[in-house]
Formats: sequence, C-alpha cells, structure tokens
Amino acid sequence: MRASDADRERIAQVLHKATAEGRLDIHELDERLAAVYAAKTYGELVPITADLVLSGLPHNPAVPQYQSAVDNRVGGEPGSAVSVAFWSGVNRKGHWVVPRMHNAVAVMGGIELDLTHASYAESEVTISVFAFWGGVEIRVPDDINVKVDGFGFMGAFEDRAPGRRHIPGAPTVRITGLAIMGGVEVKGPKRKKSSILRELLD
Repeated sequence: MRASDADRERIAQVLHKATAEGRLDIHELDERLAAVYAAKTYGELVPITADLVLSGLPHNPAVPQYQSAVDNRVGGEPGSAVSVAFWSGVNRKGHWVVPRMHNAVAVMGGIELDLTHASYAESEVTISVFAFWGGVEIRVPDDINVKVDGFGFMGAFEDRAPGRRHIPGAPTVRITGLAIMGGVEVKGPKRKKSSILRELLD
C-alpha cells in the first residue's frame, strides 16, 4: 500500500515529539526523517517508529491504520487455484487475485509467485506448495502478514524475510507445504539499489 504525504507528516510529528521528550537525539531525528520522506509504502514507514512509545499514549500512534489497505486489496474475482510446473515454468506477477486456497506444484520445474501487486479473495488466504526436484519462489510485500510453516525433506523450505512485524488489519497469507529434493523460498519485495545501500550503511 503506497504511503501518502499525510502519513509521512504524521510520523514526522511523532519523531519530533520523541526528540522533545529526549527519546531521540538530533542525529537520530535527522536519520529517521530522511527515511520517512524517502518511504514509498506503509511497510517502509512502520519500522521507523517501532521502538517509540510516547508518554501519555497507550500505543504507538505512528503505525499506519491498514483498514483502507484491506478495503483496496481484499475482494475481487479469485484467480486460478492452481499453478503447475512439470518440466516447465510458471510465473504469476502483476495484479492478480489470490484465491482462498492456491496450490503450487513444481515437479522438475519452476514457479514464481509475485504478490507485490496482488489482491486477495479473502482477508486470510493459504498458498500450499509441493516441490519435487523443482523450485518455487514466492515474493511477498511489506504491507501484509505472512506465516511460513512448510517443511523440507532433502530440500529446503526457507523464509528469507523473517522478523516481520504483525500489521493489524492487513491481509494474511499462510505459506505451507513440502519440498522434496527441491527448494521453496519466501522473499521480501525487490529493493531499489538506493534502498539496499541505505540499509547496508545503517
């Protein structure tokens, strides 16, 4: 979900208040403000104030409210319930509606599921994966909740984007299944080179 100027200004105000209370110093304020105004999505804004709890407030007011994101990204005609790659490849990207249950089967083939611009038939959906001598890559955006609980047997079922913060009201995608002598990778969104460099410097 793209962040608006109002969202960035709201978080900037929280940072200024935290500085006034002595929770941040001037250098930290400058660094975080730079990150705020460079942020394009809600997912990039959330971590900036994750460690701040301001006096007199029961919770962090800077966490964006995702109800509008849910309204925009949940619903629509479900797409195909199956992706099958048998000695072949399947690539689903762009805007597509993930059904309540999507089965991805890769047998000596490869499947790429990109959820960056996807919508969801329901607020909670499941992607069940079976990979046998094949590979499945699932790319997930920052503004959804993701649960990964698959199993690898003589293979790998890897979550390469762990440590996500739970986002109240955001769609939830559960990724489960089995990889036998194959690989399943769950990755975060593609980053621009400037964002990668900034993360390395931090």
